[in-house]
This record gives sequence, C-alpha cells and structure tokens, in this order.
Amino acid sequence: MLGLTLLTGQGIGLPVLAAVFISNLPEGLSSAAGMKRAGRGATYVFGVWGGIALASGIAGALGVLVLDGASPALVATITAVAAGAILAMVADTMIPEAFERTHLYAGLIATIGFALAFTLEHVG
Repeated sequence: MLGLTLLTGQGIGLPVLAAVFISNLPEGLSSAAGMKRAGRGATYVFGVWGGIALASGIAGALGVLVLDGASPALVATITAVAAGAILAMVADTMIPEAFERTHLYAGLIATIGFALAFTLEHVG
C-alpha cells in the first residue's frame, strides 16, 4: 500500500510512512526484548528484523511496479484490506499485551499514537 501511494503522490504517502516507522519502533523493541529473553542472540534478532525490512522493501517495490496505473476501485480495495489487517493485528495482539503491562495507561498511549498518526497525515 505504501509503495502504491508513494508512486502516485496521492493517498497516505510519506506522512503515513513516518507514522508506521514511529509506531513500529516500540513494537520492534518489545519483540527484540522478547527474543533476547527467549535466549536468541543479537545476530538472530538483527537477522529477523533485517529480513522483515528487506521483505517490506520488496513488497513496496512490487506495489509500485505491479499497481502502476491500477484502477481506483482496486486501490480502494487494497487500502481497505491493508487497513483491516492493521486493525485486526492491533486489536488481537497489541492492545491486550499493552493492557496487561500498563493497565490504566493503555488507552491513553493508544490515543496518543492515533493522534500522532492523524497529525502526521494532515500536516503532509
């Protein structure tokens, strides 16, 4: 989805790319800490995250190449599926874990995150 919008210059583009990067930092740090607690070495942790970054870059490039000139209906469908996948991941894994660890602050932290993403989208 990001690759497609970066190609056209319309849609989510750079502000959402920044929001995704910012939101993935705490998630990545949490996952890396979990892997370290499970006894994984630094090479493994960096290898996993490097692989994910590489796969994400390839997916973005494919989005640019394959979807160049795609119909608005196809773009809307892809956007809806991507948004649904993110929402499902947040609701299924991140919110329960955040509530387990922070209890009272989980809602506040989520609200701040959404407000930051909203601000980035409307500033750009």
